[in-house]
Amino acid sequence: MTHRHPALARLDALVGRWTVAPKVDGVGTAWVDFSWQDDGLFLRQESDADPMPPTTPQIWRDNAPFPNTALIGLDDAGEEFSMLYADARSVHRVYRMRFDDGLWTIWREAPGFNQRFTGTLSADGDRVDARWEMSRDGTTWALDFELTYFRRD
Repeated sequence: MTHRHPALARLDALVGRWTVAPKVDGVGTAWVDFSWQDDGLFLRQESDADPMPPTTPQIWRDNAPFPNTALIGLDDAGEEFSMLYADARSVHRVYRMRFDDGLWTIWREAPGFNQRFTGTLSADGDRVDARWEMSRDGTTWALDFELTYFRRD
């Protein structure tokens, strides 16, 4: 297949290596690498963390999702993306995703544990300010944590 759907080109803004800094006391940084695979049909996301500082809260040490991998593909019916995610905790999830005009949204509706992510790409394309939220009932949402992506290359 040689023709890539034009909606996939929106994800070019994510391609490269990023440092990820959660805004959580005592938690260190991680990195994420976005790269095209299969001639640009899928975007692969690979993440891992730098060693956690000794001050990292135990709950973060016990639940660290690193390393993790996600594969992002397009549903051309609505130009929405799907993301298959797996991590070191043996967590496997399917998220829905959009990336339009610098606004990056990811969400998942699952009984007892709904999640949503919102990120805003800076004008120069080198920073994403983001947050993860969660909901047990799908109605009442609470901040899980905020984070910032900084482009490395």
